[in-house]
Amino acid sequence: MAENKGYRAVSKFLFASPTKVRPVAHVINQKRCSEAAVILENMPQKGARLIGKTLKSAVSNALNSNSKLDEDMLYVKEIRIDEGPRLKRIWFRARGRADQLLKRMCHITVVVDEKAGK
Repeated sequence: MAENKGYRAVSKFLFASPTKVRPVAHVINQKRCSEAAVILENMPQKGARLIGKTLKSAVSNALNSNSKLDEDMLYVKEIRIDEGPRLKRIWFRARGRADQLLKRMCHITVVVDEKAGK
């Protein structure tokens, strides 16, 4: 094996719009995991709570698979917010019309790895 790809965790089919979750993800990208967790706890957005759970799972996966690691050695290597399926609902309007209401979902992928060199 040539290169370590990192330790990952994926949360799928979360009821949150990807466009609302992505700005939260950009805040913690490439930061240390302990620092990212503190940042996410203090953000009011729903996406921060969802990303925090996925980050905690990725850190647990890393510590479980490699006992030499410590949480302070890990950083967020990659975080990806992908679009999931959409639930289509009918929204009834005035004068016999109807609009389509799209309930969006997202998939969150967090990859953590240990800091090299330091």
